[in-house]
Amino acid sequence: MDCVELCTIGQPKTICANGRFRPQADSQRLGKMVFNTFKSVGAITHKVSMDIHLNDVLMFEAPRDYKIHLANWNGDVHPLDVFVRNKEEWMGWNSWRGEKDDFNRRYIFSLIDYYHEPNEWLFGGVYEVVSRLGVSRGKGYKVVLTDQFSPYIGRLKLHWKRSGRAKSRKLENYLEEFRVSEILREKYTGALFCGYEWINHDFHILETIFLTAKPDWRAALLSVKGVYLIVDKSNGKKYVGSAFGTTGIWSRWHCYVVNGHGHNDELTKLIKVEGKEYARRNFRFSLLEHRPMKTDDAEVIARESYWKEALLSRGEFGYNKN
Repeated sequence: MDCVELCTIGQPKTICANGRFRPQADSQRLGKMVFNTFKSVGAITHKVSMDIHLNDVLMFEAPRDYKIHLANWNGDVHPLDVFVRNKEEWMGWNSWRGEKDDFNRRYIFSLIDYYHEPNEWLFGGVYEVVSRLGVSRGKGYKVVLTDQFSPYIGRLKLHWKRSGRAKSRKLENYLEEFRVSEILREKYTGALFCGYEWINHDFHILETIFLTAKPDWRAALLSVKGVYLIVDKSNGKKYVGSAFGTTGIWSRWHCYVVNGHGHNDELTKLIKVEGKEYARRNFRFSLLEHRPMKTDDAEVIARESYWKEALLSRGEFGYNKN
């Protein structure tokens, strides 16, 4: 039979051509997944096409010691963005307790809603609850990140269609429900640069990209001038702006990430009243035109004026004053 050896955390198994597993001798080669192909099975990519369940990859000796934490959008921010931009902030998500003592076991197995794709979850680490602080609706747990399955943090993606709203689940009941969909070659660091013509990103996504200075985005946006559009999703109003000078789009958009308004008059008034969270919830950015850095600034400004007229972004339909 054509088979593939899969070295999992704790115990290697053999995946046979029919998709079933054949256990092998125990191994302590922790944190490494190795695929050795035989005969006609062919090369295996990191994208998983056969049914491999969570417990086939991560070997839990005592699953009843774990509660699953299903971290998803809380109405203000996406935990996936938090995970990328600030590890301390992400730890705070795992120390938060609601009215109930949801995480009443020793370990929290943390999963993050991978909102780019439906029903996908990214592994965010295993946290040990070292003390319970008696606080409700706040940081009620003192947690520490363990080294359990650490090579898979930010890399292991699981497929599971959520049922119900509960954010905590008993791990032992879901080991066969979570299927491995992909193991990323590198830890997730935010959305990849999609090309100038395809930029259509919400503020909170760009915020993570800029705060982590993602190299692909930074290199691309530093190298062009252009005209951009901000749409307020709450009311449809538009703001047309331009970026020129020596640092292009990157520098201009970085101002918005810092203060939410980019020093534009009408946006400044809005954010002063509503706060930066308003920008995170409602602003979406796109690039209307991009030009090489050698382009004369006057040409970029002229194109900005054209788009203001075309999109009626002055007056009642937008945030442009001139």
